[in-house]
Amino acid sequence: MQASLAGAIDCDLHPPLPGVTGLLPHLSAYWRDQITNRYIDKLPFQLSSYPATSPLSARPDWRPAPGQKAGPEPIRTHVLDRWGLGLAILNPLHGAVALFNNDMAAALCSAVNDWVAKELLDAEPRLRASILLPVHDVELSLREIERLAPDRRFVQALFLAMGEAPLGRRVNWPLFAACQKHGLAVGIHAGSTYRHAPTYAGWPSYRVEDYVAQSGAFETQLLSLIAEGVFQTYPKLKVVLMESGLTWLPHFLWRTGKTWRGTRPEVPWVDRAPAEIVRENVRFTLQPVDAPRGEPEVLARVMEHLGSDNLILFSTDYPHWQFDGEEVLPAGLGRTTIKKMLVENALDTYLRLREGAAGERALSEETVP
Repeated sequence: MQASLAGAIDCDLHPPLPGVTGLLPHLSAYWRDQITNRYIDKLPFQLSSYPATSPLSARPDWRPAPGQKAGPEPIRTHVLDRWGLGLAILNPLHGAVALFNNDMAAALCSAVNDWVAKELLDAEPRLRASILLPVHDVELSLREIERLAPDRRFVQALFLAMGEAPLGRRVNWPLFAACQKHGLAVGIHAGSTYRHAPTYAGWPSYRVEDYVAQSGAFETQLLSLIAEGVFQTYPKLKVVLMESGLTWLPHFLWRTGKTWRGTRPEVPWVDRAPAEIVRENVRFTLQPVDAPRGEPEVLARVMEHLGSDNLILFSTDYPHWQFDGEEVLPAGLGRTTIKKMLVENALDTYLRLREGAAGERALSEETVP
């Protein structure tokens, strides 16, 4: 669908990251010694859920040129200037989160975050970022949130959809408390560290199986957050599901609501219908759109079932290949939905976006498709 994106806020953009050698200046002397002496700096640290050679991992015209240095220029060229965006949120995907050595994972996550701040956020005022966390260690993740929270350019804490246990489990609540305290959203992104099979039936054979299974993982995480009572304990918390798709949501909400009505005594803290909780506390990035092409009435019907124009956040999902050419916006979204999706929903979700000169411009500019 053609529409003006001037001033829009991109809520899911993946920056090109340097190799481990490029992160060494942001590591302590101890970790520099450990990583170089053990030849760990020779490892690619690419998440296998986004293999470099997979077509879905990057559009051909968005792939970095051989030897191209990681930095802000590709983001400016391909995304910010191309569509005249007002702000964009970086979600750095890095293999450090998959390490079994939690201390090394924490050190590398911190190095990635510091590199993002210095090389990208300092260089481009339209950029904001999520905090990459060593997600398998709550204490170390909490330490990283507290370390970076004073930098208001970080607007979200980043988790993966697949992990060792559902995110709603109460061991993770200190992280949610910290995010609510600091005004950070909780971002759950498609991906896995593959410590467990990505399906309940075991390990699949092909990429298509893994890719489709991601939506099931998002359903599990969302149901866990609802059933455990996360949103009753942290009512101001905003959770953003990124690259989750959307068309599965109506039947998920219907089935969850139906079952909840029959089993309410088990979870008495769930004090209202799951659909109401989702409409208030949960948001979804636009790309990838999992509705059939050429049938805009399907997506329109999904939005009607959801009963809210507040749920979707605009995203390009750069550099992942989720749409062709300039058609970032799918057919089937109404004018009011698009208007809210491009700016207003993001400002209501990420309160920190309202701060600074770029945030003030986003507040003052009205984006009308």
